[in-house]
Amino acid sequence: MQTRLIEKSETGIETYLLENGNGMKAQVITYGARIQKLFVNDRNGNPIDVVAGFDDAEEYRNDRGTYFGAAVGRVANRIGGAEFSLNGESYKLFNNDGNNHLHGGKEGFDKKLWTVLDCGDASIKLSYLSRDKEEGYPGNLNVCVTYKLSEDNALEIYYEAESDSDTLCSLTNHTYFNLDGRFISALDHDIFINADAVTVVDSELIPNGQIMRVQNTPFDFTTVKPLGKDIAADDVLLKNARGGYDINYVLNNDGKEPVATAYSSDSGILMSVYTDKPCMQLYSGNFLDAFKGKTVYPYQSAFCMETQGYPNACNIPEFEGIVLKAGEKYSSVTTYAFSCK
Repeated sequence: MQTRLIEKSETGIETYLLENGNGMKAQVITYGARIQKLFVNDRNGNPIDVVAGFDDAEEYRNDRGTYFGAAVGRVANRIGGAEFSLNGESYKLFNNDGNNHLHGGKEGFDKKLWTVLDCGDASIKLSYLSRDKEEGYPGNLNVCVTYKLSEDNALEIYYEAESDSDTLCSLTNHTYFNLDGRFISALDHDIFINADAVTVVDSELIPNGQIMRVQNTPFDFTTVKPLGKDIAADDVLLKNARGGYDINYVLNNDGKEPVATAYSSDSGILMSVYTDKPCMQLYSGNFLDAFKGKTVYPYQSAFCMETQGYPNACNIPEFEGIVLKAGEKYSSVTTYAFSCK
C-alpha cells in the first residue's frame, strides 16, 4: 500500500497515485481535491477506470459545471434564492444556477487548489481554508478531506471542518460512476437505495419542504431495478431534471448496511455505499451531452450517489439543519466499497 506524487503541472496542480496492493488504484489531484481516476478489477481481474473525468489535470480548470470527482462545498446541492439567514442576519450568495446557489457558488471548493497535509499507506489528506465571506458565507472555515483505499477494496472519504464563526457546512463528493468503464450508458446498472422517501423539488430543482413517499413512483429503488427502468415515466420531477433523476433521498440508515448499491452485469462490479449522512442525491448524468473528457460522455452515461445533509435545509426549518457552530467540529465519512460477483 502506498501513495506517491506522480506529476506536478506548470500551474501547480499535483497528481497523486494511491495503491492498496490488491489491484485497486486511485489518482487524486489537488485542484478541487478531485478523484481523477479509480481503477477497480472486474470479475476477470482486469482493471477498469470506473469514474468520469479528464486525463490531463489542467483540463479540470475548464470544467463546464460537471464537478467531475470534486470535493463540493461549503454547501452541496442547491440553496433556493441564493440566500439564507443565520443568527438574525441575512447572507446573499452567488447565484450560479439561475436564481439559486449550487455546490458552493461561482468558485466553490471544486475550483480551489488544495494543500496536501499528509500521505499515508494508500491515503491522502488535503486541506483548504475558505475565508470569511467567500462566496458570501460567514466565518473562516478550515476544511480537510481524506481519501483512503482500504485493503478490502473500498474508497473511504473522511470530511472534517471547523469555523471561527457560525456558518453553513454540508460537504460531499461529486464523482460520476460507470461500473462497466465504457461510459456509453449507465441506465443498465442495477440500483438499490434504502430510502422510503425523497425531498420534493420545484421546477428549479429546489426542495420545497415536502417529503414524498417513493412507493408506487418511478423513484422507488427499495427493490433492485435498472436505473433506466422508470426514467422515462410521465412524472414532473423527472421532466424538471431534464428527463432523469436528480433527487435527494431520505435514507434509512442503520449504520451497518449499505444505504445504496450499484451493479454492472457487464463487469460484475458491485459498489456498496455506506455513510453517516441522512441523505443521498441520485443523479443520472442528465446534463452530460457529448461532453469530452477521457472519452466523450453521452447523456446519462454516468451516475452520482452524493451523500449529503438535507439540501436547502438553511431555508426549511423542518429539515435537519446544516449549521456549523463556531469552534465545533464537522466530521463525516462515506465509503464506496467494491466487490465482484
